[in-house]
Amino acid sequence: MAASVHLLRVFAAGPNGGNPLPVVVDATGMSDTDMQAVAATYGHESGFVLPAPDSSECDFEFRFWVPEHEMEMCGHATVGAVWLLENLNRLHRDQVRIITKSGIVEARILRHQGEVSVEISQPLGVVETVDAGDLDELLHVLGISRRELSSLSVQNSRTSRVKTLVPLSSVDALNSLKPQFHLVKSLCERIGSTGLYPYAVCDSAAQILEARQFPKSSGYQEDAATGIAASALAFGVLENGLLNDPQRGLKVRQGWAMGHPSEIAVKFRKQNDSVQGCWIGGTTLLDTGVE
Repeated sequence: MAASVHLLRVFAAGPNGGNPLPVVVDATGMSDTDMQAVAATYGHESGFVLPAPDSSECDFEFRFWVPEHEMEMCGHATVGAVWLLENLNRLHRDQVRIITKSGIVEARILRHQGEVSVEISQPLGVVETVDAGDLDELLHVLGISRRELSSLSVQNSRTSRVKTLVPLSSVDALNSLKPQFHLVKSLCERIGSTGLYPYAVCDSAAQILEARQFPKSSGYQEDAATGIAASALAFGVLENGLLNDPQRGLKVRQGWAMGHPSEIAVKFRKQNDSVQGCWIGGTTLLDTGVE
């Protein structure tokens, strides 16, 4: 079926920044084949908004596709779709609940000086150290030696999906990476990951990190902004003791090596002084062409 597709850029931090996002806000009646065709046409993660099932106690159901397959959750697509619904006057309050294949996500609208932004919830992260026996293969796939690694642990971390966090010694080392992309999928499948997420510290005092995302099997080699990976990174660096002040949260820059500067803000959610999850958010813009 023909779909009305809105084009956005999510987590934009400069000209041509952010992750491109096609969104269909009235996806009722679309088949899986229809949704995958939208993702394949645009070559990016795509979001689809449907009415929530009556029994869900949610406001909407979101589905997400990349050219290769359906995803259980997509952070930037959720942020962008909620922002678009607000701008189309489809929301009736500033907090909504969304059902996804990975579970219920909360979203909240933030307003500042006439500008609207969106934050979405992610659950408490689960972090595991990657087996030392896998490091040589990981370094081979990334095309680096152990000299480019920092002293921190390489971790598999997840909120909604597992990402492999690879701490590098510098931003220069990060931006110089030339991975063997044809080997990423087999490595990720073997270590139980959906993508490699090497990162480096930009500004320790300001808690700003820079990262790159090489997905396992999305139909493209690198992602300009990955909210789910940024939330996984937040819990990885929290466990690694890299944050001077966890109360302030952190900012994750991504896409700079691609010429698509992006920035994702991550704030920890606490209850009784215990971290229960996090909020991820950033700037959403209309792309130059909206169908």
